[in-house]
Amino acid sequence: MANHKSAIKRHKQSLQRAVRNRAARTRVKNAIKEVRAAIQNKDKAQATTALSAAASVLAKAAGKGALHWKKAARKVSRLSRAINGIEAA
Repeated sequence: MANHKSAIKRHKQSLQRAVRNRAARTRVKNAIKEVRAAIQNKDKAQATTALSAAASVLAKAAGKGALHWKKAARKVSRLSRAINGIEAA
């Protein structure tokens, strides 16, 4: 454990940040699961609405630094490509 006052504060801040980031990543995973479930059911309308919600969650997580912005963009892109492939299949 840290001994200096500033190091103790930094440690507390890192723990708070870890909790916040974990919550953000959990929200991201749940939003993505919802989109994938709609894709699995071949429900394009539900998948599209779930994707817009998931894109918002991903953008917020990337903005807060819980996720890299390129990873968020990649996930949105791949999910939208999967949704566009529903009618082709």
